[in-house]
Amino acid sequence: MNNSFHLDIGCGSKPRNPFNCTTTYGVDIIAQKPVNFHYINCNVTLEPLPFEDDFFDSVSAFDFLEHVPRTAIDNGQTTFPFIRLMNEIHRVLKPGGIFYAITPGYPREEAFADPTHVNFITKKTHSYFTSPRYNARMYGFTGEFDKKQVKWVKFSQALSNSHWLIKFLKNLLYTVLYTKKSHILWEFEKPK
Repeated sequence: MNNSFHLDIGCGSKPRNPFNCTTTYGVDIIAQKPVNFHYINCNVTLEPLPFEDDFFDSVSAFDFLEHVPRTAIDNGQTTFPFIRLMNEIHRVLKPGGIFYAITPGYPREEAFADPTHVNFITKKTHSYFTSPRYNARMYGFTGEFDKKQVKWVKFSQALSNSHWLIKFLKNLLYTVLYTKKSHILWEFEKPK
């Protein structure tokens, strides 16, 4: 079996690996005691990702993008931490690699509930990072992503890698209990 590598940004103590890669890495600003994954303490809003170019088969960010500031002042200069992070994600992904993110979406109340949310993602935010527009070029985005999917989801729907019947039953139960779709799912591919 070939080795494959996944990075979960903002991993906490249990990083997610939605594509079942053989090796999982996680980065977070809160120190973790890794169990079955490689942990690196890193503030991705201030520092580059500490990995080689074209290293990961996939990168994920679950409930994380909303914590990354859109703008900041660094030594009197305006910087764009969110743009910088998207450049870093592109840099560490292999050609053909997948970026998979789920974040509370505007205007749902989940986008505002946590007082540490500073970046509000809409259904159209992806166009700043995906073909054909790459609207973020004006802010320094240098990467390229192709949109595989962008859609509203219930957070639990995007997490499950279970057997289809278990997934169906969980979704049915969740639909009965909670009917709203509160999160936006991004799945981008770095062109080969």
